[in-house]
Amino acid sequence: MTDTKVKDTRNFYRTGATPLFACRSDQRFSYCLYVPHAHRDATEPLPLVVIMHGTGRMAPQYRDAFADFAEQHDCVVLAPLFPAGIDDPDDLHNFKFIEYHGIRFDLIMLDMVDEVSERYRVNGRRFLLHGFSGGGQFTHRMLYLHPDRLAAASIGAPGRITRLDPDTAWWLGTRDLGERFGRSVDTAAIREVPVQMIVGDQDVETWEINNPGDSNWMPGVEATGDTRIARLQTLQRDFEAHDIAVRFDLVPGIAHDGLGVLPTVQEFFTDVLSRS
Repeated sequence: MTDTKVKDTRNFYRTGATPLFACRSDQRFSYCLYVPHAHRDATEPLPLVVIMHGTGRMAPQYRDAFADFAEQHDCVVLAPLFPAGIDDPDDLHNFKFIEYHGIRFDLIMLDMVDEVSERYRVNGRRFLLHGFSGGGQFTHRMLYLHPDRLAAASIGAPGRITRLDPDTAWWLGTRDLGERFGRSVDTAAIREVPVQMIVGDQDVETWEINNPGDSNWMPGVEATGDTRIARLQTLQRDFEAHDIAVRFDLVPGIAHDGLGVLPTVQEFFTDVLSRS
């Protein structure tokens, strides 16, 4: 007897671990999702977790690493993909500093969030954001620009930091942030966002972050510390000087390994979700 059941292909590939979808506002960029089983019967929007990749563009790997978390906590996971080589085939760093050749990566991410919020029962008004390395650079700069959209910010091992310094030019400081992005820093709003800073206690290699003359270097970077640990501690002190509370996690036995710190990121997000 022939099985006459036919699966709905479109819905099949829009649940669980999805393919990469082109972003409707700019199809040079894409995203993938993990949509938990709870979404099928959900009557209220599920929380949204956004995981921002680093230089290696490991978006699907980060998404997969959050699959169990998504099922356990009934949340949707969004992993954007911002390819290297946009305009310049040798470029690796485009998204980290928010704007590149007229592209506003913060707005592209928000477009993705809004698109997913329309297609799924998900709360995109405020989402939890984690990024590691280059993704950690993006995450804390996203926090400066859009604290009203973030339910939490987990800043992982950024190699270059932006301090809340109105006397120093972007991207080492925020002096011309309003001129560049049309938004001013709202420190009071940032204080309302739970913040984690996280780095491995073995993350001490410096070859990638001490590179004068490269496109992601500015004179003055060296003053923020020699290692990613030191630079994140500098950022922690800067936040705390502005009365922004920080959970600082120095993860034992971990070098520069984005997947290695995820269990501690998930502990932080679990705590945030339990209080929402």
